[in-house]
Amino acid sequence: MTQQPYWGLGSDQFQQLSQMTQQWMERMQSMQTMASPFNAVGAPQGFTAGLGALPAGAPPVSFDMEKLQAIQAQYAQAALALWTEGAKGEVSLPKDRRFAGDAWQHNPVSTFTAASYALHAKTMMDMADAVQGDEKTRARVRFGVEQWLAATAPSNFLAFNAEAQKKALDTQGQSIAQGLQNMLADMRQGHVSMTDESLFEVGRNVATSEGAVVFQNELFQLIEYKPLTTQVYERPMLFVPPCINKYYILDLQPDNSLIRYSVAQGHRTFVVSWRNPDASLGGKGWDDYIGGAVLEAIEVVKAISGKPQINALGFCVGGTMLVNALAVLAARGDDSVASATLLTTLVDFQDTGILDVFIDENFVKFRELTMGQNGLMPGQELASTFSFLRPVDLVWNYVVGNYLKGETPPPFDLLYWNSDCTNLPGPYYAWYLRNFYLENKLVQPGALSVCGEKLDVGKIDMPLYIYGSREDHIVPIGAAYASTQVLGGDKRFVMGASGHIAGVINPPAKNKRSHWLREDGQLPADIDAWIDGADELPGSWWTDWSQWLAQHAGKKVAAPKSYGRARTDYRELEPAPGSYVQAKA
Repeated sequence: MTQQPYWGLGSDQFQQLSQMTQQWMERMQSMQTMASPFNAVGAPQGFTAGLGALPAGAPPVSFDMEKLQAIQAQYAQAALALWTEGAKGEVSLPKDRRFAGDAWQHNPVSTFTAASYALHAKTMMDMADAVQGDEKTRARVRFGVEQWLAATAPSNFLAFNAEAQKKALDTQGQSIAQGLQNMLADMRQGHVSMTDESLFEVGRNVATSEGAVVFQNELFQLIEYKPLTTQVYERPMLFVPPCINKYYILDLQPDNSLIRYSVAQGHRTFVVSWRNPDASLGGKGWDDYIGGAVLEAIEVVKAISGKPQINALGFCVGGTMLVNALAVLAARGDDSVASATLLTTLVDFQDTGILDVFIDENFVKFRELTMGQNGLMPGQELASTFSFLRPVDLVWNYVVGNYLKGETPPPFDLLYWNSDCTNLPGPYYAWYLRNFYLENKLVQPGALSVCGEKLDVGKIDMPLYIYGSREDHIVPIGAAYASTQVLGGDKRFVMGASGHIAGVINPPAKNKRSHWLREDGQLPADIDAWIDGADELPGSWWTDWSQWLAQHAGKKVAAPKSYGRARTDYRELEPAPGSYVQAKA
């Protein structure tokens, strides 16, 4: 549809748009004389969120001036073309789902603002790419610019968001009133709502697999699940989820529950449900969690099942913790774990993806000084950090929908879980940052002592199933694959499609996504070489894992008729999902 020329805009609106473009032109022209357009946090002037801060004493940011001059020339040419199109009423909306609605196309101010923003965004990202410096500094600058651009998109402001304006008119202002109510409600709960949280309740419509708590201490509850088959494999299965999240990502709904799938395949299944730490646990460290939780859970499952060996699975940080526990057992000559599965797990922390922008000596020292001896890392701070790794999708999308449009986000179990955050003990968190993310000591034989043992992950000698997600931004696929190069034992590596969560929670019945395998069993030095020899297979990796696990689970025996073990302290304490998972941060 042909729009009216922009010269027909109201004088105030035209002046606002003109000033916006003029300011950007002046900013570009000044680049040749400015030492740096970036402030101390590695972001454009005015961006003060503090994410990805450049460390004190870092070399000043400089630019490739030849690239900068080319960027300036491109910008000037594109800006002139944009104004020419505006004079003719022929501005096209950028291909960006934030501006995809019909209302944007029919609102000249919003259309021009979106096109202008797209031009400015491209220019700023080109400028970020022209920064000279080490790779980490460049990544931090780029991250800061991306955050600033996500925050300043015209879709985030009622004055420019054509869809929000139209909805306000259509509802006679009710959408704005509801948006204010939504904002006040989110302020009270301390986070932006990603789903209608009132529709979910742990134990009622998420985390519903039938089971019972059969053991607990100050750190965790151990849940045993009711068998779904008349016979079970004699060797039980223990799940170790990450303690930075609640366990029920593995048990959201019956049709996407990895826990229920394990039970249905005939495995006597147990899961660690972490306690949400309060001030009483503020002094707990890494050794406490490995010795008093992971190793303790292994011993309890052995005692309940009466078997000398179990199988174990670790997910994300839970996988890193499981590897620590397995290395402790290896140092002690203890073969309690017959096989292990690692899902999107970091063992070699050389490549930590986007999270690397946060980690440096000063950042780690700050955490050590503020909470290294005692204290809590607030769950909401962790949740916010992970959300801002994808700011458009996980932050501003909900700001626009909840507040500008007055909408209630649709029910989504995964996003409810994502908002149900957990605290971490400060000593645990600070130790983890320094020894893994900063100094990468887990892959250095003898560099770490845990529970009184020197760790050497190369001495973990058991069958290992290692899974990585191709688009994972938290555990990059190359980092997940790197475990194959440092762990001992017979290893099987599988790559799944999608990201950190969606790649893992991919039940076979939905027949979604693909996974990749190398049937020759070769594990070359890097992921690209592995992919070159891999075959893409449709559907979930769960079936392949189930077949692999069955080979290490022993013979079939009669399924137990009660939880725990008779005439011992391991008996039903309360129904699943237990009380620890109910505690809010």
